[in-house]
Amino acid sequence: MTAFLDGRPKIAFYGDDFTGATDTLATATLAGLRSLLFLRVPGSGQLRAAGQLDCLGIAGAARSMDAQQMRAELEPVSAFFSGLRAPVTHYKICSTFDSAPHVGSIGVALRVWRARIANAFVPIVGGQPNLRRYCLFSQLFAAEKAGGEVVRIDRHPTMRRHPVTPMDEADMRAHLRRQELQVAAVHYPAYADADALEARVAALLEARPDAVLFDVADEADLAAIGRVIWHQATRQPLLAIGASSVVQSLAAWWRACGWMDAPVANRAGGIAAARGPVLALAGSLSPITALQVGAAQSYDKLLLDSQRLYEGSADYLDTTVERIAAGLRAGRNMLACTAAHDDERRLLEGNGASHALARACGELLRRVLQAAPVTRVGIAGGDTSSHALRALDVWGLSYLGNLSPGVALCRAHAEAAHLDGMELMLKGGQMGTSELFEQLVRGV
Repeated sequence: MTAFLDGRPKIAFYGDDFTGATDTLATATLAGLRSLLFLRVPGSGQLRAAGQLDCLGIAGAARSMDAQQMRAELEPVSAFFSGLRAPVTHYKICSTFDSAPHVGSIGVALRVWRARIANAFVPIVGGQPNLRRYCLFSQLFAAEKAGGEVVRIDRHPTMRRHPVTPMDEADMRAHLRRQELQVAAVHYPAYADADALEARVAALLEARPDAVLFDVADEADLAAIGRVIWHQATRQPLLAIGASSVVQSLAAWWRACGWMDAPVANRAGGIAAARGPVLALAGSLSPITALQVGAAQSYDKLLLDSQRLYEGSADYLDTTVERIAAGLRAGRNMLACTAAHDDERRLLEGNGASHALARACGELLRRVLQAAPVTRVGIAGGDTSSHALRALDVWGLSYLGNLSPGVALCRAHAEAAHLDGMELMLKGGQMGTSELFEQLVRGV
């Protein structure tokens, strides 16, 4: 490692959901960057506890918010980041770009950040190959599941039917135009000549687009993208948008320059079996999570009544908390999950109850951990993870290892003794192998 990492953050990132934020935390840590993820804007005491950081993150829930809620969420974060003056501010979105004009709008987010970041160059990194997400000629592709076929996003069996942000447009320029963004594009054949690539970007910026989308067809594309981003960031701090591939791109370029060591080996093999019973909460309705729940043979499973939860039935919540806590106190692994049957899916799609359900799951988790503290917890579902952790008095996360690509195990930092040091797995609905919940118990 060189003096390049001089104690000042090089990257400050905001994750628009907690699961994606932990993937970026993992990416930065494995790249060799001193990294910590805060769960809200940190105070001075928390910053002192974190020590020197090369990459500072804040996890949020903007992906599930409307425009007014997003502005209220992002304004204090943008003000805090402005004070840090990191060269790159990264607005971390899901690698499937699931967003819409009415919820999780990337356009709304960009306008909040641009009030404090004047650089006209806003790169959008369009894919993340290690998660089998690709962008070719501005068209987004994603694997159906771990090891599954790669398909165009508007033909993806889950994302095209997402209950909140269905992805029915594969061209990311058209998708983002709906969110009031005019996006220029750089396609991957341009990466062959570095000088020509810089000239191409300069020419595009003359038309003053809101952002510039970069294809990602292969891991090898990342360093070329990182070169462009870093050259611009050293002239004037900038905003970059994309999945964890933004950090991957920068790290790839820094390694190519000899400024950083080779990436740290994935520490997945170092994850030991859980010490005591494990609590898992699956609030995702995705088919992949349903497969993982079905394969979780080491747990007592409890099917949650989603309607009673989001309607706020106090009696049902009390009874459910006690049932789960009693199992944990008896030493049994417990997995509470919402149903994924068609009737419930239609119910959640029809009246917008999914966010209320995610908040109810957060309250359920908070009360269970008060009644029966455990050392390892797994939460499935982006919205569920975001709202569940916001219900807990946890202020930060540091990376321990990967259970699966895109699925990190983290250490919780908290003032409360029963939460500090707890190990947390947060995963999006599309992430992980079928054995993920079993790996959470046994280790890898």
